[in-house]
Amino acid sequence: MAAQPEQGYLSSVRRILDHPRGGPTILRIVLGTQLRRLREAAGITREAAGDAIRGSHAKISRLELGRTGYKTRDVDDLLALYGVNDPEEIENFLALARQASVPGWWNKYSDVLPSWFEQLIGLEEAASVIRTYEVQFVPGLLQTPDYARAVTRLGHPRTDDDEIDRRVRLRMERQRALDSEFGPKLWAVVDEAALRRPLGSDREVMRDQIDHLLKMGSKRNVTLQVAPFSLGGLSAAGGPVTILRFLEPDLPDVVYLEQLTTALYLDKQDEVENYMVVMDRLCATADTPAASTAFLKKLRKEF
Repeated sequence: MAAQPEQGYLSSVRRILDHPRGGPTILRIVLGTQLRRLREAAGITREAAGDAIRGSHAKISRLELGRTGYKTRDVDDLLALYGVNDPEEIENFLALARQASVPGWWNKYSDVLPSWFEQLIGLEEAASVIRTYEVQFVPGLLQTPDYARAVTRLGHPRTDDDEIDRRVRLRMERQRALDSEFGPKLWAVVDEAALRRPLGSDREVMRDQIDHLLKMGSKRNVTLQVAPFSLGGLSAAGGPVTILRFLEPDLPDVVYLEQLTTALYLDKQDEVENYMVVMDRLCATADTPAASTAFLKKLRKEF
C-alpha cells in the first residue's frame, strides 16, 4: 500500500507557508524534514530516493537537512515515489519548494558572505528566541557600526575599505530582525572581558557601544546580562555559543558555534541539551539585567 502523509505533515507545510518568520533557509529545513519522514514511512532508502531524482544518497541527505535548494521536478518525483498522490498535498509541497528557492535578502552580499554563515542569517530570521554568550566581542546583533567595523578589521586585516563597509552593512541589516513585528527575542550574556577590551581608533567607539547596549537592553524583546570576572571558570563556557529556538514544532533547537573560518551547527538533542544546561547556568549566575545596566553605566565612565 502506498504511504500517505499523516495530517500533521500537511498542516505543518500549510503553517510554514503562511508563517511570517519563514525565510528560505527555514523553508528548506521544513521541507527536508517532511520529505525525510515520508521516505521513512514508505520504507525507502536514501539510495533509492537518490536514484529517483537522478542523484545520490548524499544529495538526498543534503536535501533532507535543508542544506541545498530543491527543484520542483525532484520534489514531484520524490512525492510520487513516496506514494503521495493527492493533488492538494502535492501542490502544497511544490509551493513550499518554490518559496524555499527564492533568494534571501542577504543574497546581495554573496560576495562577502561565506556559505557557512549564510545559514545562521536564515536561522536568525526564523527564530523565536536567540540565546547567545559572547566571550571576546559584543554580540553581532548588538554592535554599533563603528564597533562592527573594528571587529571586522581584526578578522580581515588585508581587506580593503569597500569590502569592510559591505561586511558592516550586512551586520547592520541582520539587526533589523530585532525591530520586526515578528522578530526574535534576544537573550544575550556578555563576558566582562568583551566589555573591557577597547576596540576602534578612539575611546568614543566604546562609549557609543556601551550607550547602544544600554538602549538595546531596555527593549521589550532584549534581555542583556553581564557575566563578571567573578564567575571564574563557569563564564568560560568553551567559547561563544548561540542557541536558536523556533516556533515551528518540526524544527529542533540549533546550537551555533563559530570558528575563525567556519562554524558548527548542532541539532542533536543530547548535544543541544548540554549547551542549554551551560547557558542556563550562565544566565542564573550572571548579573541580573538591572545589575548589568548599573555595571554598564559605571563602565562607561571609564572610557
